[in-house]
Amino acid sequence: MPEVTIRYFAAARAAAGESTATARADSVKELVGTVSADRPELARVLGICTFLVDGERVELTAALEDGALVDALPPFAGG
Repeated sequence: MPEVTIRYFAAARAAAGESTATARADSVKELVGTVSADRPELARVLGICTFLVDGERVELTAALEDGALVDALPPFAGG
């Protein structure tokens, strides 16, 4: 299972209480579940985020490779 880094921005950072985390996950969806387990506020915020993997927008089903950088971007400025 790949080890990846997730970076949190804005409300996601506030909910996570940190700016980055590392975890093992095969997909973005699995990563979201892993980092938000037992953290309902983070799960709620990640549920409305857009995700980038290595700078490219992806769907939750996107596969992850070892060393990937995942950005969790909640809506900014009302959008």
